[in-house]
Amino acid sequence: MSTKNITWSVFTKPWKMPIGELGKFVKGLGFDGIELPVRPGFQVEPQNVAKGLPQAARQLGDAGVKILSVAGPTDEPTIAACAESGVPVIRVMAGIGKEGYLATEAKLQKEYEALVPLLEKHHVTIGVQNHCGRYVTSAIGLRRLIEKFSAKHVAAVWDPAHCALAGEEPELAAEILWSHLCMVNLKNAEWRRNKGQSDVVEWSHYWTLGKNGLASWPRVAEELKRRNYKGVVCLTAEYSPPGPAERLVPEDFAFAKSLFAEKSPQG
Repeated sequence: MSTKNITWSVFTKPWKMPIGELGKFVKGLGFDGIELPVRPGFQVEPQNVAKGLPQAARQLGDAGVKILSVAGPTDEPTIAACAESGVPVIRVMAGIGKEGYLATEAKLQKEYEALVPLLEKHHVTIGVQNHCGRYVTSAIGLRRLIEKFSAKHVAAVWDPAHCALAGEEPELAAEILWSHLCMVNLKNAEWRRNKGQSDVVEWSHYWTLGKNGLASWPRVAEELKRRNYKGVVCLTAEYSPPGPAERLVPEDFAFAKSLFAEKSPQG
């Protein structure tokens, strides 16, 4: 069995080890590449991105690992550093400000539009991910936000777990985002009733293993295979409570690969 159409990535947020060690660690897990946080306190910080990101890309490359995306700012230094480092995607989320949903949507579209010349110049894509809470939560919301842009400039990072938390079916989400899809995130979650006495029940989402949550990874995989998806699938290594990602990621990775595997014809 193989998963030849899929490039496997993992979000390295749980691991702040030196880049050289990170490359060996990720390669040992079997991933093709990573999503690297460009954030304060991580291996590459925003103020050092011009030098830090190319250096990290070289060190990871020595271990046979590519930086397939970064989670970081969309300013010119980061876009230029991504181009120099061969990083195709900067993943962001669309948080909703105090001004409200529609006003924030219009504001974000203006921000993306202003970045298009830089993205075109450097051949880098902004990948916008749906996210539960005070964000653009669903595939349909994400489509509305980015559909006016070319997918080579502003694209969609589909997160089926967040879609499931919003009650969105994976087959419909894939159809909605297909024209702009640049990457798929895999994690899973469930709703849990908050503990304590209250007249009104309150709920929180809880990150769990891929087999256990609201998002059906088998349905996600089947729909992507049906559409002949060829691209990055990133395991985001998010679990509640934060902790043993090094133990849980391999379990989720094995499950994900089994779902995307192509069985050899029987002779």
